[in-house]
Amino acid sequence: MANSIEVTPVKNFWDRRAFLQLPWRIYANDSNWIPPLLCSHLGLIGFKKDAYYLRNQIQTFLARRNGKVVGRIAAIVNQGHLDLYQDSRGFFGFFECENDQEAANALFDTARAWLREKGITNIRGPMNPSMNHEVGLLIDGFHNHPMFMMTYNPPYYQQLVENYGFQKSQDLFAFVGYLDMLPGIVNKYSGIAEQIKERFGVTIRKMDESRFDEEVRMFMDVYNRSISNTWGHVPMSKEELDQEAKGLKTLIVPDLAICAEIDGKPVGCLICLPDFNPAIRKIKGRLFPFGFLSILKAKKHFKEIRSVSANVLPEYQMMGIPLLLMQALLPAAEKWGINKAEFSWVLESNAYSRGSLEKAGTKCEKTYRVYDIGD
Repeated sequence: MANSIEVTPVKNFWDRRAFLQLPWRIYANDSNWIPPLLCSHLGLIGFKKDAYYLRNQIQTFLARRNGKVVGRIAAIVNQGHLDLYQDSRGFFGFFECENDQEAANALFDTARAWLREKGITNIRGPMNPSMNHEVGLLIDGFHNHPMFMMTYNPPYYQQLVENYGFQKSQDLFAFVGYLDMLPGIVNKYSGIAEQIKERFGVTIRKMDESRFDEEVRMFMDVYNRSISNTWGHVPMSKEELDQEAKGLKTLIVPDLAICAEIDGKPVGCLICLPDFNPAIRKIKGRLFPFGFLSILKAKKHFKEIRSVSANVLPEYQMMGIPLLLMQALLPAAEKWGINKAEFSWVLESNAYSRGSLEKAGTKCEKTYRVYDIGD
């Protein structure tokens, strides 16, 4: 057939190169796209050693039309998910494709066939590669670039995915607030905050820089233990936690890492990161040899942040501790002159967090969607 689609597994250097380079062509004329930070991206797609794949599996594929690469996908086996949920579910991720339904269908067919060979009959995505990383297909909010570690895609991807037969599983939201909102919020809820502190004996502090490594690991441990009741989540392994903590060490601004304690025990944490994406765009995703200088500069001169983690241990989640963590963010916001904060992502099913953010006056700016399909 003159226009036939061929999908093949990524096997060699040239395949890997084609897989990595495709997004640069897809987004060549899209000013909002941010290239991936290649030093970490290579591990997440299985092209170099990564703690995630000590227990999980990935297979990447390329779609070609008449020899030209027109799409890519990864099929992922998350063993931790299978052990925890027992739902015969695999995942797809790192999906990129021209506006070509035939190519998209062939990619999805191939990913599903690879998973079926492993006894997996249901598929969810996009996950890049899991709920602990970049999640979801952007379906609303294409007017500006995504925040750091958030996904982005052309609007037509929704049609490619849904035309294949994928059904909505869950939406995720990105809420945005501005600096001039914070004083009013703090004044409005200051009385409640003081009552929470007194009633439950909660103390709030920022990260202790003198114990930086230990503190980063503590924040990661709180995150990992807090997500046990969260839809779709799988706790990270010790090796994954160690790797994530090591990566965060270069990104965290101590003023934006806040801990809640009761009787000296960490029970909740808030981690906000500068939006490094403008710097990543400048260096075209290449940290080496000199791109790290742009990241360090961005770390010192940022004006926008993303709240990547606002977590409270399950047994303390109904005490109002998130309010205290948010209140503690004001001094840091004023110190650094932050003018915008994105709280992302928030699950559609997480009515408590959504309600808290809406009461605080933040607005939903972007919507992401996770899809399911089964045999």
